Amino acid sequence: MKILREHVERHGTAADGRLFRTATGGVFSTTAYAKVWKEARMYALTPDQVASPLAGRPYDLRHAAVSLWLNSGVPAPDVAERAGHSVDVLLRVYAKCVDGQREMANQRIMDALAV
Repeated sequence: MKILREHVERHGTAADGRLFRTATGGVFSTTAYAKVWKEARMYALTPDQVASPLAGRPYDLRHAAVSLWLNSGVPAPDVAERAGHSVDVLLRVYAKCVDGQREMANQRIMDALAV
């Protein structure tokens, strides 16, 4: 987050809030994003990770964030709102990503019944 804050302080944002824009304030092409993304992966990931599908597309980060929020116990309606999904779409797409919450759910049910 520190790097992001420093970038915004130094460069500001476009009028529409975008962080990255062309020298004239325009939108980068899909080709430009893909080229920079491919290069950034080589700097940020290990060689084995670069060879894998991990973060193969910028969109994969969004998918990872939504999965993290759900696995952290953020309620589905809140996650859906943050992600710009309906709850129906969120659960259809991401239900398979929720993992390891059975024990926590069981404890919550037991706590509710003990009241």
